[in-house]
Amino acid sequence: MVERADINNVLSEIRSLRSQMMQNQQNQRIEQDASVRGRIDGPRQVQEPQETPSFNDMLGKAVNNVNDLQQQASDLRTAYDVGDPNVDITRVMIAAQKSSVSFEALTQVRNRVVQAYETIMNMPI
Repeated sequence: MVERADINNVLSEIRSLRSQMMQNQQNQRIEQDASVRGRIDGPRQVQEPQETPSFNDMLGKAVNNVNDLQQQASDLRTAYDVGDPNVDITRVMIAAQKSSVSFEALTQVRNRVVQAYETIMNMPI
């Protein structure tokens, strides 16, 4: 009979813990709903206007980025050719593909800029 009383005691403790967990989950859900409503319904913060970079700066960064990728690919290729054990062929090929794709994208941007310039220059005044 002693074991039965212990089991009933344990079961009652489990039930009380479960009810506390359910209550905590419900309170958390209410708090989350309130915080979401506050974020959705509340006033929005006004962001300071950020200075947009000029086209020249953006183009310069793109050219420098492509140059860096090509330099990294070249360095990895040289290291692989020399036999550096830290450089494997997959890294070399991925770096070469990244530099190739970035160069092609930059070439396309340049072509579009030249095309836009020519269109503008051919417009009648």
